[in-house]
Amino acid sequence: MHDQESPENLPDEPAPKPVDESAYAVLRQPDYTRYLIGRFVASLGQQMLVGAIDWELYRRTQSALSLAFVGLSLMIPMILCTVPAGHFADRFNRKKIILVTTLVLAVASLGLTLASAFLLNVIWIYFFLAVIGAARTFLWPASAAFVTSLVPRSQFARAVTFNSGAFQLSSVVGPVAFGLVVALTPHAVEHNTAWSVYALNVLASIACFTLVLPIKHIHKEKSAEPVSAKSLIEGFRFVYQNKIILGTITLDLFAVLLGGAVTILPIFSDHIFHVGPNGYSWLRAAMPIGAVVCMFIIAHRPPLQKAGKTMLWSVAIFGVATILFGIANKNCFGNWLALPNSFWFWFAFSMFALAGAVDNVSVIVRQTLVQILTPDEKRGRVSAVNSLFIGTSNELGGFRSGIMAWLFTTPTFLGGKEATGAIVSTVTGGIGTILVVLAVAWIWPEIRKYGKLA
Repeated sequence: MHDQESPENLPDEPAPKPVDESAYAVLRQPDYTRYLIGRFVASLGQQMLVGAIDWELYRRTQSALSLAFVGLSLMIPMILCTVPAGHFADRFNRKKIILVTTLVLAVASLGLTLASAFLLNVIWIYFFLAVIGAARTFLWPASAAFVTSLVPRSQFARAVTFNSGAFQLSSVVGPVAFGLVVALTPHAVEHNTAWSVYALNVLASIACFTLVLPIKHIHKEKSAEPVSAKSLIEGFRFVYQNKIILGTITLDLFAVLLGGAVTILPIFSDHIFHVGPNGYSWLRAAMPIGAVVCMFIIAHRPPLQKAGKTMLWSVAIFGVATILFGIANKNCFGNWLALPNSFWFWFAFSMFALAGAVDNVSVIVRQTLVQILTPDEKRGRVSAVNSLFIGTSNELGGFRSGIMAWLFTTPTFLGGKEATGAIVSTVTGGIGTILVVLAVAWIWPEIRKYGKLA
């Protein structure tokens, strides 16, 4: 495992010369490449699963509230398990944690398969979602800290870029694959069931387990630090004391909490654009498509020279793109701007793709800073805090958008009641995101001043 400089010394020391200037040099690390492929396969299965759950629940209940509870089911175990997850990632073998949690995800997906195939009460879907939420909470910090042992320090920013790109690529392929699998499954659309998608995720988890198992990883025994409340919450203390990490995590948390609209996309596809499951798949893939394009651009450019300002501008553009996505439909403009529904659909798609591109910039900056500014013996706990912030923002953001859409489901000049709720939820979230950027830039000026990302 490569030793890391202490956080307080990093800004004053020159970065080591890269081992290879090639943008793809990091892929010549065989263990990292194997791990990247494994995580891509697992993430692809998860993206299919999440899209299928949103689709199935809305088709079976016709309620935005059912979509809100998806985020809540994933968020509660995340909050309960974050502290022990960080401690485990710092005290125990990170590879073993990844393998065990991957198997738990496979079992939970098998449970979803049976619950969907036999059309059991939707409460069972929420139960297995809670199991998935708990397993992911232990997986994420171990996974984030594990990558630092697979690549040299000089290639870590590239590794983060490819990790993010692999996740976003799975997010592009996942929704499309979900639509194809459901379409090819006999009677799936008529019965509003996606059991075949959940079954494929079982296989994806097993494939990831098989790829990660041979990776050579030597677990470094940590000093015998007694388990105490202080040691367990060390990650929170470190994040609070490091203003750059605290500010970037806070920015991402509130931006996604307010600006996320992915959960309510079934409402946009059914009641605003009237495009059905196929259109829903395209909308679901829009942000990841933008993120993948962004990943290739960043991979072929030198490290960001003004990382702090770039991150702030990226999140601000994310907010603007979210607002434009929310109002890009004939419900908002009516006869004043008489354009075909197909125009509004693809314009909204492009705005969501733009949001995905700039969001990926923010993700790369945040994930790189969290790892390079944290000493190895604390990486698991700090990564757990980071996962809590980001995971909570995604799931609580889904809950917020679903609740807002449900609260505003009243007929207005915007069209049907479902359209009104979705539009109000999305536009107000985008406005809130822009306000958060201004607040973070004022409260933590260190972020504006942060320079080269390396």
